Amino acid sequence: MPISFMLNKGRVPVKIFTDDVDSGSLTQLGNLSQLPFIHSHIAAMPDVHHGIGATVGSVIPTRGAIIPAAVGVDIGCGMNAVRLSLKAHDLPDNLYSIRSAIEQRVPTGFDEHERPSINGSTLNNMGKHLDVITDKHPGLVKMLKNFHRQWGKQLGTLGGGNHFIELCIDESDDVWVMLHSGSRGVGNAIGRYFIEKAKKDVGRELGQLPDKDLAYFTEGTKHFDDYVEAVDWAQDYALVNRREMMRLVLDALQRSKALPAFTTTREAINCHHNYVQKETHFGAEVYLTRKGAISAQLGQLGIIPGSMGAKSYIVRGLGNEQSFCSCSHGAGRRMSRTEAKRRFNTGDLEAQTKGIECRKDKGVVDEIPGAYKDIDVVMQNQSDLVEVVHTLRQVICVKG
Repeated sequence: MPISFMLNKGRVPVKIFTDDVDSGSLTQLGNLSQLPFIHSHIAAMPDVHHGIGATVGSVIPTRGAIIPAAVGVDIGCGMNAVRLSLKAHDLPDNLYSIRSAIEQRVPTGFDEHERPSINGSTLNNMGKHLDVITDKHPGLVKMLKNFHRQWGKQLGTLGGGNHFIELCIDESDDVWVMLHSGSRGVGNAIGRYFIEKAKKDVGRELGQLPDKDLAYFTEGTKHFDDYVEAVDWAQDYALVNRREMMRLVLDALQRSKALPAFTTTREAINCHHNYVQKETHFGAEVYLTRKGAISAQLGQLGIIPGSMGAKSYIVRGLGNEQSFCSCSHGAGRRMSRTEAKRRFNTGDLEAQTKGIECRKDKGVVDEIPGAYKDIDVVMQNQSDLVEVVHTLRQVICVKG
């Protein structure tokens, strides 16, 4: 479907690819559109929903400035998916042992590895670069307990919230591993630190912004360059984290007595959906922030997950410039976590995840499928942005 409607309340229009958008998101999108450095327009994806400062599911092109809160605190959060040589009939009837094997190999929630699991040279190179950043900003170290030890031990860990590891089956009965995570505690610390720096840098003008969380760094200033360096590091960290997590998951599966020997046949993509990078759109080089959106350049493969009880999709981008060659990063929340916990219980969770091997306790009720938009409707709304390559249904879902 094409653009559903346009919001014209600021300096530039907001092009929205759905008519299912809440009032809070419309306010946030309107606030963003008032900023003087937005280029051309803002694009809102079909999974759009209210966020902190900037709307989740928004694509924001800026010239000469970056908004740290738009990038967010889970810098580089994204997806990875690998197809295996296994078929659905190779999976045992009872999948609990496989879920347990994954959970034993990959720390979830607040857990971390006792010692870094990743290659020493990779760890050393990342550490040297991080030291350059913290030497300039020693306050960063105070943002996270055991800062210099924790970031290494959290590489190859899942975290909590909407992060997950899944085994899925596609339309040809091929088995896939799909996972979702980001830059963990160190990315969160970098995000929070520079959001506060931006508010101080804006100074007196902060009160004139439509939302204080839209504080920004101006290109050419010291903190702008330092933020770009730090956010690039965190985005690289997130990629490495997902790559290491995938290695650990595959190792757990290969060691499992419940599965036959297998190989990997294809990695769909290892992609961010909370990030900023330089791109050229509508005749200008911009800093393009995708907050809850993935790149969908022409021919580019991407991953769009549903909720823990719904379908997910491997897609190919159509290169639609009106969305800045982007698409949704998932189904998108329909209600807050607090509202989900108020409205649903473990019985509802069990019913909505029937047939899926996953946690069904009160600790993950806020992730219940009913708290999310209908992924099929989201996909219909972005038929001008991507084409479906594979449709996946999960049979195992690991959450922290």
